[in-house]
Amino acid sequence: MHIQAIPVGRLLTNCYVVTDPETKACVVIDPGDEGPGILHYIRETGLTPQAVFLTHGHYDHTMAADDIASEWNIPVYIGKGDVTDDVRNSHYRYAPKGETRFWKEGDMVEVGNLKFQVLATPGHSPGSVCLFVGNSLFTGDTLFRDDCGRTDLPGSNPNMMIESLAKIEKLPGSPDVYPGHEESSTLDRERRFNHYLRQAALRK
Repeated sequence: MHIQAIPVGRLLTNCYVVTDPETKACVVIDPGDEGPGILHYIRETGLTPQAVFLTHGHYDHTMAADDIASEWNIPVYIGKGDVTDDVRNSHYRYAPKGETRFWKEGDMVEVGNLKFQVLATPGHSPGSVCLFVGNSLFTGDTLFRDDCGRTDLPGSNPNMMIESLAKIEKLPGSPDVYPGHEESSTLDRERRFNHYLRQAALRK
């Protein structure tokens, strides 16, 4: 598996292109902006996108989703709680324009030889998910290095965030953590040093 991080937009959202090297099939996770740059990388590396995966519906993770999806006629996956029919409400929820598939806890999506498992992790937003593939965990804005996502935004829920962090803390092993912003980490490191993750584990 190859993971290419492409920081995009004013908030430097981590867009990830995750590829199965054997088949060249890939997914694009959280294309939050700068669609032409993401498209250029995919074309230059000869990849074949199969889907766009959104960890949640906030604008800084979704703004280039439709550009990527329409270029290859591929679906967008997202938690249903983060979708809106009203484009005027698309700052905190994604307003679909093409094929959209709603995933839920425990779903498995295969891309080439890669199998992405969906973990429902509401709190930062109602439909937030984390994506587990191999030894990698894509956490969106649920878990950051030394931090967690905000819970003071429309649709956020502090109690659900605690439950979601506790759920992540209990995952087996120490997968590499690829957050929606800033540096990557490992789950063992966050278990040791992330105050929010440690407090959530104690409260559960």
